[in-house]
Amino acid sequence: MPIVATHADQITEDGMSEQVKVRVLLLFGDQAEIVADVPDPAEPVRYPAAQVAAEAGVEVRALPGMRLWASVGKDDRLTGFRVAE
Repeated sequence: MPIVATHADQITEDGMSEQVKVRVLLLFGDQAEIVADVPDPAEPVRYPAAQVAAEAGVEVRALPGMRLWASVGKDDRLTGFRVAE
């Protein structure tokens, strides 16, 4: 189930990917459980914690509780994680 299920268009008309704000709930083994940063998020989706941390420029152990921006791909998968400030 994609995190951004409420978004109708994942790619804008100018070809840029949509940006969404997400929150890392916790680490489960080598996976980070991520949800949309909204009051009533959908089920968490797991992403490789090492990939998320590397893209965001942080250590894996710092991920739980962190809010990030990410780009939504054509397949509804998130990439390009960045720390939300």
